[in-house]
Amino acid sequence: MRAIIQRVTSASVTIDSVIKSAIGQGLLVLIGIEDADTKEDLQWLSTKIINLRIFNDGSKVMNLSVKDVGGEILLVSQFTLYASTIKGNRPSYIKAARPETAIPLYEMFIQQLQADLDKPIQTGVFGADMKINLINDGPVTIAIDTKKKE
Repeated sequence: MRAIIQRVTSASVTIDSVIKSAIGQGLLVLIGIEDADTKEDLQWLSTKIINLRIFNDGSKVMNLSVKDVGGEILLVSQFTLYASTIKGNRPSYIKAARPETAIPLYEMFIQQLQADLDKPIQTGVFGADMKINLINDGPVTIAIDTKKKE
């Protein structure tokens, strides 16, 4: 799994000119899934996201997690995180999992994040044409790949 995590003061997902989901302070998480991903990957990634200390404490030091600050999460599926640009100028998405594999893992990931955060999270709609609006706070943007665990 690949995730782009952005610390935001607000974020929303609009589909067909209608706001589907919105959050205030928290994390916008873009998630890509590949065929090799497992339940262990999503459990590890959820724990990592929930516990990332990327929010400022009273001394303006990034020392708090989304859970510590009572923040929210907006999760959006994004197969383009598995784009390969090695050949030519048109990206290949061959590594991205097909919907029959990706959707069940995406749904399990939603449940895992909710359990780890101990509150509901907001989501986009898998496979929909979505417009994402966000105010990146900092800016703070972190990329995580469960196969690299750096």
